[in-house]
Amino acid sequence: MTRDEALDLVRDNISEDNLVKHCLAVEGVMRRLARYFDEDEEKWGLSGLLHDIDYEETADDEEKHSLIGAEKLEEMGLAEDIVHAVRAHNDAHDIPRRTLMAKALYASDPLTGLIVAAALVHPEKDLNEVDTEFVLNRYEETSFARGADRDVIASCSEMDLELEEFVGLGLEGMQEISEELGL
Repeated sequence: MTRDEALDLVRDNISEDNLVKHCLAVEGVMRRLARYFDEDEEKWGLSGLLHDIDYEETADDEEKHSLIGAEKLEEMGLAEDIVHAVRAHNDAHDIPRRTLMAKALYASDPLTGLIVAAALVHPEKDLNEVDTEFVLNRYEETSFARGADRDVIASCSEMDLELEEFVGLGLEGMQEISEELGL
């Protein structure tokens, strides 16, 4: 599957613009992490872009989220490691994240929400003006962006990344596509 085909699939399955942007943000972070780890950037990008493909379909049933999406991706012939990463990114299933890609997707998903929230409260309201320290300061504020699960973000340690380095890489990945994100 090409990136353009994946983006069309996302847009066919997700009507909410902010959710499409979330998928793009996770894709950006995953691509940046793939470069950092010298992994397949296209494959990692696809896992990020497609990770919430079933979100609107399963919005009322968290127990099905990521299982239906992974099944769809499997039926389309996507690589097993992408399917596994998508399936394992939802804690509700207690699926071990056995690959670096799966660990990266799991930690990156909530990080994007924290970074977007930080950009929106930044005086410039511009993602390219946000730095790692600004995001880390927001991370420490437990009442800020409550939906961004700090424990999940901190699981970056499973990839042997310090929090500051992970936040910096994620921020870089999102800044690279800031125009597409509208930030």
